[in-house]
Amino acid sequence: MIDIERVLNEAIQKDASDVHLIAGIKPSLRIRRDLIDVENTDILTEEDMLEIYDYFVRGNIEKDEVFKKTKRLDSSFEFGDIRLRVNISMADEIPVVVLRLIKNELPKYEDLGVPDIVRRMMSQPQGLILLSGKTNSGKTTTLNALINEINENQNKKILTLESPVEYKHTCKKSIIIQKEVGVGRDCLNYSDGVKNSLREDCDILIIGEIRDKETMEAAIETAEAGHLVIGTLHTKSCAETIDRMINFYDIRDQQTVKYLIASLLKLVVSQRLLKGKDGSLVLVPEVMVVDNIVAGMIRKEKFSISEVEDAIQSSADKGSIGLINSLAELFVDDKITLEQAKAQIEEKNIEVLNRTIMQLKIKRDNERKAKQNNNI
Repeated sequence: MIDIERVLNEAIQKDASDVHLIAGIKPSLRIRRDLIDVENTDILTEEDMLEIYDYFVRGNIEKDEVFKKTKRLDSSFEFGDIRLRVNISMADEIPVVVLRLIKNELPKYEDLGVPDIVRRMMSQPQGLILLSGKTNSGKTTTLNALINEINENQNKKILTLESPVEYKHTCKKSIIIQKEVGVGRDCLNYSDGVKNSLREDCDILIIGEIRDKETMEAAIETAEAGHLVIGTLHTKSCAETIDRMINFYDIRDQQTVKYLIASLLKLVVSQRLLKGKDGSLVLVPEVMVVDNIVAGMIRKEKFSISEVEDAIQSSADKGSIGLINSLAELFVDDKITLEQAKAQIEEKNIEVLNRTIMQLKIKRDNERKAKQNNNI
């Protein structure tokens, strides 16, 4: 019989980010990107998985009905003083469980490696700010660090829509209301929660995930109404995020929505996490400040991802940070290898990366020489 609490305790002790519970293999922990079996445990059986399902559902009839109807369940769970994000799905008619461990204490914003321009843009009175990245890219941590930064420094009403609620915030300078999205929770779906926010007198709306046209439309309407809307999407770059937004809509409506996006979108941040040379995870940010040039590109009849990527790369004076620039800086700072940097970009951009690295090294050498001369 599986001792799930021993598995959870070991996950906490080893600072795991996730726990994987799958019939036919031992319980597994993800620690800094690596999957490691939990010591002294047996291979999980079908009976173990049913027992684990019962442990996390705890006889909740609504959760059980959602799982039986949809074959999946997203929920939160408290174990001691740790919160877990629980995902249960099915494989070969047996439950599969993945747990995400959520630390009670958010890392300080400045320790995350997120560029300061992102924090400064949070003081926008209205508009749309998007945070993107693949699964396990640290979006939730960054988003909640930004919420905490606003909470500590601005007098606002913040409304969050999450599925499930992960970090629990307490009101500081701001008022914070956190709503869980889903059947039997605070609101049925994201689009309903966003629409109702217009009646809740919030200054800042946080959308945990924009995954469909209805939520995107509601987010745009909320930003148009004078609110600051911050949302996340599962895309791998800033330019791809805009492309995804446009393609939520039918072709006949895309030109109209391009004009809306160009006028409302203020900032897009895309992030990746790489395993650094010292074994710790390193944040690789890409930042796009939507200036007049980028807005013009969005409004064009034919939207070009590569054109926007070039604009980001050449707009450092506006606060934008290209992916190649971030990778070059991390390599020069000896945080990642050159092979890791090259693996994150297309073959055609490797020469640009090499040139950017050389320019950065020359700049650093000149800065060091100037400092030495000043000390003489």
